[in-house]
Amino acid sequence: MHYFLQDHKCFLCKILICKLGYSHYSSISSYTSLFHMQHNKVYDTEEYYHRLHIFTENRREIDHHNAGNHSFTMGLNQFSDMTFEEFRKLFLLTEPQNCSATTGGHVNRAGPYPEFVDWRMKDNVVTPVKNQGHCGSCWTFSTTGCLESVNAIATGKLIPLSEQQLIDCAKDFNNHGCMGGLPSQAFEYIKYNKGLMTEEDYPYKGHDDSCHFEPALAAAFVLDVVNITSYDEKAMVDAVARLNPVSFGFQVTADFMHYREGVYRSTQCKNTADKVNHAVLAVGYGVEESGMPYWIVKNSWGTAWGMDGYFLIERGKNMCGLAACSSYPLLLI
Repeated sequence: MHYFLQDHKCFLCKILICKLGYSHYSSISSYTSLFHMQHNKVYDTEEYYHRLHIFTENRREIDHHNAGNHSFTMGLNQFSDMTFEEFRKLFLLTEPQNCSATTGGHVNRAGPYPEFVDWRMKDNVVTPVKNQGHCGSCWTFSTTGCLESVNAIATGKLIPLSEQQLIDCAKDFNNHGCMGGLPSQAFEYIKYNKGLMTEEDYPYKGHDDSCHFEPALAAAFVLDVVNITSYDEKAMVDAVARLNPVSFGFQVTADFMHYREGVYRSTQCKNTADKVNHAVLAVGYGVEESGMPYWIVKNSWGTAWGMDGYFLIERGKNMCGLAACSSYPLLLI
């Protein structure tokens, strides 16, 4: 039985206040407002109590973090009534990802490089933030985001490309649909498969399906894949400064789930390729007033998360393994 019709909200809140005490009123109010107004979540009574408990614990963690001296702040978002284990299973890569880019093909130039780069400020070369939903398909969004930008820089046309084609069709290249994959392997698939269709022609479903690729409708093509040598973060800077956005993987831990704004840095994560569980897109970099260098990164969890769907992460220290596995495609025109 669902209780979150408009007529039942006040009655249920009174029950919860009596049950949990007035000290929890703000949690109840925040939870009801945040999730049942903004995120359209509906639970029966038993599940509601369970989710409210998780929400309260997460909010306590967020408040504790924000009371300290950190380079980033946390905030409530669409994941705040989930445990990290639940979040990990739904949104992160679950299959082991074996990054093959130990030796890369990217050739560094001497520089110097601008202190600040943001490809979003260029004319129409970065697509809007997308939302992967309950599918570990972040690798497909990192892939399409990078290829969309590379294609737009070369042709002047910004065309949203199909993540669903990669989920359905790229399994022969050691990708696993909603269970995970890597952008470098997705670029290989596009190269040998002779193209990637548009998002309009092959729309996103957010679950595994059979392959429906139509070669005649392919809209973007890859000549080759450039893997950046593992842990060479300076080469990533070179690529983003001179060429285009770059796909990379890193390890997400529980504190990242609650990220709101600022430069993310963590002592919870590791910095090795075997711990990579999320793929994203570096669209720029800069330096904080404090002197901390950072990456500007496009995520695939919608615009309600982070900084309108983006985040900043510390640059120059291989934070959470972000330099372990990075790549970009060369366009075939």
